[in-house]
Amino acid sequence: MKMFMKIITAGDGGVGKTTLLYRYVKGKFLTDTKTTLGVEFFWKEFNTNDKLIDLQLWDFGGQQEFRHILKSYVSGANGALLLFDLTVKSSLEHIEEWVDICREKDSKLPILFLGTKLDLTSLIVVEDEDVIFFKEKYDFLDYLKVSSKTDENVDLAFQLLVNGIIKNL
Repeated sequence: MKMFMKIITAGDGGVGKTTLLYRYVKGKFLTDTKTTLGVEFFWKEFNTNDKLIDLQLWDFGGQQEFRHILKSYVSGANGALLLFDLTVKSSLEHIEEWVDICREKDSKLPILFLGTKLDLTSLIVVEDEDVIFFKEKYDFLDYLKVSSKTDENVDLAFQLLVNGIIKNL
């Protein structure tokens, strides 16, 4: 039997939400992205051992001016990817606001915390201790570092989230 899951992606503008989704869905690195205005959508079939799942992936615009409309889009979400940029410490500053948006309709919504741009090793400024603090404070499903450019851990991120959602059903 085929299942359907709504996955939302959240995080400040420029952290790599669109690039991550494009890499996951199309298998390519998108070098020139434009600012997501409001919400965009991606679809992907996901295979588990015994289930075929249609993933509806919601790409939330990260700019401040879009945040007030996003809470109306989280209804029915099964899980979320919350992204921050490993090379920009300030991308962690709005985590609480993003958690509030993601969990507006479901206080137990499974959230996977993702540090992006792992390929930019010499520019990484966010320490694991800072991230673990947020992971524990907000009871995130897990924390993973990813690179959309090199494709490192991209599939794993979606596997962890989907498996976490299934476990909580």
